[in-house]
Amino acid sequence: MSTAAVGGHDDRSRRAELAVNLAGITARIAAACAAAGRDESEITLIAVTKTRPASDVLDLAALGLTDFGENRDQEAAAKAAAVAQARAARAGTAEVLAVTWHFIGQLQTNKASSVAGYADVVHSVDRLRLVRALGTAARETLPLRAGRPLTCLVQVSLDGDRARGGVPLTEFAQVADAIAAQDGLVLGGVMAVAPLGLPAEEAFAPLPAISARARAVNPAATMISAGMSGDLEAAVSCGATHLRIGTALLGDRTPPVL
Repeated sequence: MSTAAVGGHDDRSRRAELAVNLAGITARIAAACAAAGRDESEITLIAVTKTRPASDVLDLAALGLTDFGENRDQEAAAKAAAVAQARAARAGTAEVLAVTWHFIGQLQTNKASSVAGYADVVHSVDRLRLVRALGTAARETLPLRAGRPLTCLVQVSLDGDRARGGVPLTEFAQVADAIAAQDGLVLGGVMAVAPLGLPAEEAFAPLPAISARARAVNPAATMISAGMSGDLEAAVSCGATHLRIGTALLGDRTPPVL
């Protein structure tokens, strides 16, 4: 199955465009790591493919990316299914496509079962009710994930404003402990979005200390998901391990196309 068969345009020209964009992002990450005295191997690039066709996921996977992020369940579920179908069609070929799905948007509890069916990591866990829903869903969908637990990150609000998702720091331990206590879930670390109007370097400065609180609950909870197209350098300087890159990698957003 060609990438065009799963909702793309000319696959060669698009893949070439994505390759150029990927090279640019990779260079930015390398420079940010050099400036921060960090190794590039510490950074995982998550391609945020919301509103983009499944063909873009396949093209980026062919270019070596393994991690993909989505914000909305309806779009993500259909895209994950299309990518899985394409991957199955390519089984045994030279083009091996490994895909890890990250759900990074605000999540309603009634979508937990669907998300647990395809996601490997949920970045936006910010309340106890959602922890319970994800725990139940993870146990019910274990066969779909080959028995692997669902990794969950505590989304923290760096300015205390819940409007964009995230728990205040005063509630962080409660949510982290709840994730660790749920069978089928594993605490993976923390996620944050830089608040509007605050310099990214200042916003992300507390992340190392917050990460230490997550590791106190689970020593393996080393993930720090922070940084997007416009502020990845600041995130790297403040310890981010996972960068969520959309526009700089895939171009301006378009209406969803699956």
